[in-house]
Amino acid sequence: FYSGGEATKAGTSFAADISAYYHKDITLFSKDALMAFGVNFSNIGSKMNYSDSKTSDFIPMNMKLGTAFTVDLDQYNKICVTLDFNKLLVPTPPYYSSTKPDSIIAGKDPNVAVPVAIFQSFIDAPDGIMEELREITYSAGAEYWYNNQFALRAGYFHENETKGNRKYFTAGAGFRLRGFTLDFSYLMPLVQNHPLARTLRFSLSFDITSFRSTSTSRI
Repeated sequence: FYSGGEATKAGTSFAADISAYYHKDITLFSKDALMAFGVNFSNIGSKMNYSDSKTSDFIPMNMKLGTAFTVDLDQYNKICVTLDFNKLLVPTPPYYSSTKPDSIIAGKDPNVAVPVAIFQSFIDAPDGIMEELREITYSAGAEYWYNNQFALRAGYFHENETKGNRKYFTAGAGFRLRGFTLDFSYLMPLVQNHPLARTLRFSLSFDITSFRSTSTSRI
């Protein structure tokens, strides 16, 4: 296939995910609770090339940090609150000189190796630390369960105006019975012309361990 006079081809890359998770039982407001923290590095891998040129593109390497607190209100009711932070581990485009297109006047050279790009992504924004902070997206959520059978959920996602401007609320519910869980969510954007506006999502899952425990109890 030719695009703009240059032959294109399928891109290939290799990537891996690395994650860590920690949780601890605690007491919160005189209630039994669970505190959890997690970190995930995803899509850590080589660049991709879609043509015979020497130009390669970074895949969307990402770092996510998250925490969650679950509190058992009583025998039947519990709530969980979560907070996540995300940052892409790829170079931020620098500012180039208007008279010398190859001369960088702010920021850092994006044509670097993958390991360098990962560490450099925290300090390469041409507008400094404030732009680095604007590159971080965050999301918060809350979940309520009754008797581990019925759930209500709400959440919010925020991305800076200069970095994509995705801002939306989500609302949802879930129902669990005999190992099956049915969930749905509804997305409510805060910006106009959002491609996911008024999106309703459904998911169905099955816990095979629940089925095994039920079968064992009948024997």
